[in-house]
Amino acid sequence: MLKMMTFFQGPPSQQPVSGTLDLPRSPQKLPSTSEAESEASSEDLVPSLEAGVAPDREEEKASKKKKKKKPKGLANMFSIFTKGKKKKGQRGSAELEGEPEPRPGLDGPLPTVEELKAALERGRLEVARPLLVLERELQAAAAAAGGADEEELVRRQSKVEALYALLRDQALGVLRRPLEVAPERLLQALFVVAEQEREDRQAAAGPETSLLAATRPRRWLQLWRRGVAEAAEERMGRRPASGAEGRSEAESVFLHMGRTMKEDLEVVVERLKPLFPTEFGVVATYAQSYHEYFAAQLASMAQFELCERDIYMLLLWVQNLYPNDVINSPKLAGELQGVGLGSLLPLKQIRLLEATFLSNEAANVKELMARALELESQHWAQDVAPHRLDGHCHSELAIDILQIISQAQAKAESITPDLGAQIKQVLLAELAALLQSYQRTFDEFLERCKKLRNYRANVIANINNCLSFRTSMEQKWQVPQAPLGLLLGPLSELKRHGFDTLLQSLFADLKPLFKKFTQTYWATPEETLEKIIATVGGRLPEFSELQNCFREELMETVHLHLVKEYIIRLSKRCLVLRTAEQQQQLARHILANADVIQHFCTQNGSAATWLHSALPTLAEIIRLQDPSAIKIEVATYATCYPDFSKGHLSAILAIKGNLSTSEVRSIRSILDVNTEVQEPSRSLFSLIKVG
Repeated sequence: MLKMMTFFQGPPSQQPVSGTLDLPRSPQKLPSTSEAESEASSEDLVPSLEAGVAPDREEEKASKKKKKKKPKGLANMFSIFTKGKKKKGQRGSAELEGEPEPRPGLDGPLPTVEELKAALERGRLEVARPLLVLERELQAAAAAAGGADEEELVRRQSKVEALYALLRDQALGVLRRPLEVAPERLLQALFVVAEQEREDRQAAAGPETSLLAATRPRRWLQLWRRGVAEAAEERMGRRPASGAEGRSEAESVFLHMGRTMKEDLEVVVERLKPLFPTEFGVVATYAQSYHEYFAAQLASMAQFELCERDIYMLLLWVQNLYPNDVINSPKLAGELQGVGLGSLLPLKQIRLLEATFLSNEAANVKELMARALELESQHWAQDVAPHRLDGHCHSELAIDILQIISQAQAKAESITPDLGAQIKQVLLAELAALLQSYQRTFDEFLERCKKLRNYRANVIANINNCLSFRTSMEQKWQVPQAPLGLLLGPLSELKRHGFDTLLQSLFADLKPLFKKFTQTYWATPEETLEKIIATVGGRLPEFSELQNCFREELMETVHLHLVKEYIIRLSKRCLVLRTAEQQQQLARHILANADVIQHFCTQNGSAATWLHSALPTLAEIIRLQDPSAIKIEVATYATCYPDFSKGHLSAILAIKGNLSTSEVRSIRSILDVNTEVQEPSRSLFSLIKVG
């Protein structure tokens, strides 16, 4: 008796062929027929091949010897797999079904069980058809047996199933290593599996044989898909080199799985798809298997508390690299379009990870910016001179802060544009808080470090910083107007405090010069103004290391100061002119002085054109004698300078000693019409206090 366990011994191991798609070398063994069914000799199946007629014992032995010497029937069966192979395009099931189906007895005697077993052990898939004929004959015998020996039929069936188990292992073994075999052999294995699928469908549609155990559906196509999943798991699950190229272990795993999936699927598309029948869905099967493993690994990883870097890498792969660089890569996009792989993680889990990512980035940005500000302020306190760049005092603080913000923005945008838009609002809030802290820190420096040698240079460097901040927010970040105001507010205050510090000593030097106007009762205003202009001109080189735009703004501040101080001197009520000639002469002096101030300030960069009419109009009010004409001039003046009050007007009218009280009251009343008409966009008279 022949032990059936020998049917499950596979063929000699085949050496792998190197290739891009390095599929598993030692797949898990498929479930085989129980050894309890193996206690029968091969001769027991022979009668079923001859329409149930039992031959004479001697004739049977002679027939067996003859077949062993020259198995012509088996050789004839081999020839059916050498016909009509297509070289290009993917094969369909109709092409495989087009092969002629052998019938018993037409091409000589069928091979014996021993011959079938020996051929299968040598990997000869051609015997699939004779085995199928054997199975059909057995089914026919069972259907026609009537009261025949049921035990005999069951024993014969166990032999057939043992052969099928061996055929299954051989065929699916070839399909597990599709690139390690010749195309002809791969096509043979595909033919076998496709044929078994057809038999499964036919068996499901036909009547059941009560005497024999149900052996179909065998579901070899399903077993092949399971083998693909196992192959994907082995390929994707190989441990990459830890920390290669400075990557973390998680980064290396992501990269390995993504690269493996992409490269393997490209090989499937290029080399396997043309050979596999359409119903195998070879591309979709491989893609789904790789995707499911990838998704399972990421889902498992996402359950743990991940570090910030791994959360970023997880989101980067799920939201960007996997859908764009793998699924929609040039060679795979068209093939995977209808597969519907979906996302590697559920949307809810992605949103939770994104929220954690945003929180982490906000905390990191806040810490990095605070550290940069602290380091910069230490340099101020230690009297470290700022760098000079293109003749201007330069600080790296703005560059450091903006780089921190930009890197966080780019990091989020590398995941998705939507996440980039979300983090922008978070970063702007953190930047606003940083700028407020910057202003407070700068104010403390202004107050505490006045005696340091590099004090003024560091003040100028910090004013220059405002340009980098403002330009980046207005142009690169394109911040909307409302948030922009919150961001620029601290910078404007910082700049203003810096200007006040730089101009403090200059304005202190100018104060006694302006007093001379009233001390000399405006006797020689031209000489006094010349000294004032000369003093300012001599100090302007101190501001040369400011950026050009800030030097111009500082000159506007000087321009405003000169006009303001001049008006303050006119408003001191120490000069009363009772004749029209005296008033006209003073008006001429004021006009001449106004022209000098305007020319000097404009020539040195001031763009404060709004100040040009401040002194000339006051001169006109002093020159005019008709109360009605004065009213018109005052009304026009109040339109240009809404903060021009009745108190200021009274101080100017006090110079005109020839106006009656009623006339002064009437002229003052014109400002009642314009009261609270509009708020001044720039302050002039609100800076001037009158008694």
